[in-house]
Amino acid sequence: MLTRRLIALALAATLFTASAGCGGDEPPAPGGAAPGAGAPVADPTGEAPTEPSAEPVDDAAPEACALVSKADAERLAGTPLDEPVVAGQSCTYTGPVSGPTAQVEVFVGEGAKKYLDIERQLGHEIRELAGTADEALLTAEAFFLRRGELWVAVRLVRLNDPQENRAPLERLARTVAGRM
Repeated sequence: MLTRRLIALALAATLFTASAGCGGDEPPAPGGAAPGAGAPVADPTGEAPTEPSAEPVDDAAPEACALVSKADAERLAGTPLDEPVVAGQSCTYTGPVSGPTAQVEVFVGEGAKKYLDIERQLGHEIRELAGTADEALLTAEAFFLRRGELWVAVRLVRLNDPQENRAPLERLARTVAGRM
């Protein structure tokens, strides 16, 4: 169980720090731009350089914080939470530093699908949640919904028995499915 929580925390840290990029010790390029910023990317096959690509953002996708409100997140976590932090297509509500430990993470789009793919690769128990969306899956700490091509994942972090979270996760999954 501890291993699963450590893996989940590592996954969350990776998802949040991956968008921050890597800093280096190289000085800024002339004109103040970071080295390589906006410059073509060399192809290791020797082909002509290509323009850097950004992760596509689906403008039609709902905003993560609109799918799970602060009140929804607090009901799920069972405790008051701080205001959300929005990063791209994710929304994170965390418990105050005074405690208790709680966090609700909402991912929309490719990040949600990637999270599900990682859960499958790790061999975590995933069960179906019938009658919720085109596809609905539940783990001990998260749920995943697909409507058409749109994926949504909601993850709960608490220091309790994950079985206590199953019913609240199922209730919120049904609510979120109705908002997709």
